[in-house]
Amino acid sequence: MGDYSFDFNYDMNSENNTYTYTYTYQENETTPRETAFIHVSGCLKEIICVALVVVNILIFILGFCGNAVVIWISGFKMNKSVNTTWYLSLAISDFIFCACMPVSIANMLLEEWIFGLFMCKLTSFVMFLNMFSSIFLLVVISADRCVSVMFPVLAQNRRSVRKASVMVLLAWAASVAFSLPSLVFRDLTSHMGRTICFNNYTSHQHSHQTMAVTRFVGGFVVPFLIIIICYSVIILKLKSNKMTKSTKPFKVMSALIATFFVCWLPYHVFIMLELNHQHHNTEIITLGLKVGTSMATANSFLNPLLYVFMGNDFKQKFRSSLLSKMENAMGEDGRTTSRYLSRSSSVDTRASTHI
Repeated sequence: MGDYSFDFNYDMNSENNTYTYTYTYQENETTPRETAFIHVSGCLKEIICVALVVVNILIFILGFCGNAVVIWISGFKMNKSVNTTWYLSLAISDFIFCACMPVSIANMLLEEWIFGLFMCKLTSFVMFLNMFSSIFLLVVISADRCVSVMFPVLAQNRRSVRKASVMVLLAWAASVAFSLPSLVFRDLTSHMGRTICFNNYTSHQHSHQTMAVTRFVGGFVVPFLIIIICYSVIILKLKSNKMTKSTKPFKVMSALIATFFVCWLPYHVFIMLELNHQHHNTEIITLGLKVGTSMATANSFLNPLLYVFMGNDFKQKFRSSLLSKMENAMGEDGRTTSRYLSRSSSVDTRASTHI
């Protein structure tokens, strides 16, 4: 697949009447000489392409500005805490992703790669780094909230900014490891009068299948299952302690899980379908990859919005400034759950159980 390059064109190989995706393109294929073609972008003539460009520009603006505000507030305006450590790390990941989006938007608009081999490899690496780091950090946050609810005494005594920072570093290290193949397989080729940034899997047998399955399992299935388990445990704990009068925790949990699922599922589904693109409608796969990639990128600007709506007393915060709302929302250490736990455990649950 294009791996966020927004180039999803299939070429017909007349010799065997099969479709060959750009990542399998080889120079020894029977094609006209490059000098015979002058590439002209047709994006502005296609409604879907124009719509995707507009959507991605909006995602870039909202994500870049929103995450910059989160970084400013959590990094410079608030006292350091476990929660602000999570928020800051997640915002940095999304901010880096958004900072690279103009390159991908230009590639989508021009339908040609003009930024050279170094940027071809770097942008793919950075964008997969964002994907894995965001997901791994969400898993860490979910596990932290689960432990805080299930073991409030342990959370109070063992939970610290230093340990949270170590967990963040481990999540980033794992993300780098999962993203390194982008530096290996990403390559450039010239075809039909244009330069294409693509995944060159031709020299490594089964490498495409291996990478797609690894990213699907390690970057979606396993993290999603862990998040579901963590929040299921929290819900059962709150229900068993008759915490159901407040629907706020359940709404927030549902929003986090739904956002994760909706943003990433289409992307991974079409990546898996692409492995056997000969048996599927290539136009549907092409469109699905484009839309799925855009939906995945939308996660980078949805996170700051979730920070705003995660605070209690939203009506009061809505009347205040945007910065005040975000600072209050991020600074809340799950007051609703904490109040209950203080009654049930007779322990000061200042260790956040923000849900």
